[in-house]
Amino acid sequence: MSRPDPDTAAMEPSLERRMIDIRRHLHRNPELSNEERETQAYLKQALEAAGLENVRPVAGFGLAVDIAGTAGPSNRKVVIRADIDALPITEASGVPFTSARPGVMHACGHDAHAAMGYAAAVLLDRQRSSFSGTVRLIFQPAEEAEPLGGRRVIEEGLLDDVDAAIGIHVDPYTPAGRIAVGAGPYTLACDIFDVVVTGNSAHAAKPSDGVDAIVVACSMVTELQKIVSREIDPYDPLVVSVTGIEGGGAYNVIAPEVRLKGTIRSGHEETRQKAWRRLRQILEGVAATHDAGVAVNIQRGEPPVVNAPEMVAIVQQAGAEVVGRDNVLNAPGWTAADDFAFYSEKCPSVYFRLGIRNEAMEAIYPLHHPKFRVDETALPKGAMTLSAAALRFLRQLE
Repeated sequence: MSRPDPDTAAMEPSLERRMIDIRRHLHRNPELSNEERETQAYLKQALEAAGLENVRPVAGFGLAVDIAGTAGPSNRKVVIRADIDALPITEASGVPFTSARPGVMHACGHDAHAAMGYAAAVLLDRQRSSFSGTVRLIFQPAEEAEPLGGRRVIEEGLLDDVDAAIGIHVDPYTPAGRIAVGAGPYTLACDIFDVVVTGNSAHAAKPSDGVDAIVVACSMVTELQKIVSREIDPYDPLVVSVTGIEGGGAYNVIAPEVRLKGTIRSGHEETRQKAWRRLRQILEGVAATHDAGVAVNIQRGEPPVVNAPEMVAIVQQAGAEVVGRDNVLNAPGWTAADDFAFYSEKCPSVYFRLGIRNEAMEAIYPLHHPKFRVDETALPKGAMTLSAAALRFLRQLE
């Protein structure tokens, strides 16, 4: 087969259609973190049907495939990461290919990431004769929930022989087709916490006979907000969110137990440790004030993603080739977390965003929203930027 010039190659319509078909299939058939069995099998079949060889399972329900260039000998190797898991959200987007699984939705765009990873793999496979070195595509499970797939990728040694890594995320705040990237810290660390508040049951007509765990828990939620608003420098990123509260039952019974859960997102390790310490102190103090009990468990999650300046430059150059220099934005990071951070701890990395916002088609809702939509016309630009960036990295020393 003839190979297109790697510097001018574009995505032909048939590959674009196949990429969109893959994205829509995954969107209709989402699977939660660490449950991506069908997704894994579907992507493996799609890659092999496109001519990719040695597609292997990794990190539980993930996949990896190495695409080795044939232009000459080289040990240089770069990873492209595409995450594949969905979220426990009931979809309300109204798209024709809406989720067929109640309560599960690709509300973070990982279906688009997987489809772009597929297309990038096909583009690179067709250009093997034009480069030396290896591109490793990792279709990673469990970005959204513990046990995190990014951590497992590192534990399995998939980056031990790698020189750099590239990650992409769709961005509903940036106009469709534009690339956003910047150097330095680019996401926040994210830890999760679980809290059990213990009171004493009583008749609802005589709350003084018990300790109302619901009242105690509500006080805790209010007091926790003061960590950010009154104890942390506004220029030091920290977000504490209580995302779940569960307790009580009968109308006429004072609740003896309430469970809380949430996240702590931070930009610096010192702030992270302070937030942990103050969260415990506040929860224990509020419990003592109300003569209640409390058990607190905090689980350390992913660190911040840190973009290496030299890798950012590569994506900026690749993006300029694909979408034009004016459409490559030097944009700050965001307060979301991503377990691509484990990759960036291991090797020089870059995590860039692909704009998918389009008001005309109602692609305006934030990540993790039940009405989240993707402007699919942006996806070829994302896939081509991924492949162009990988090639630029491999050719740096040629």
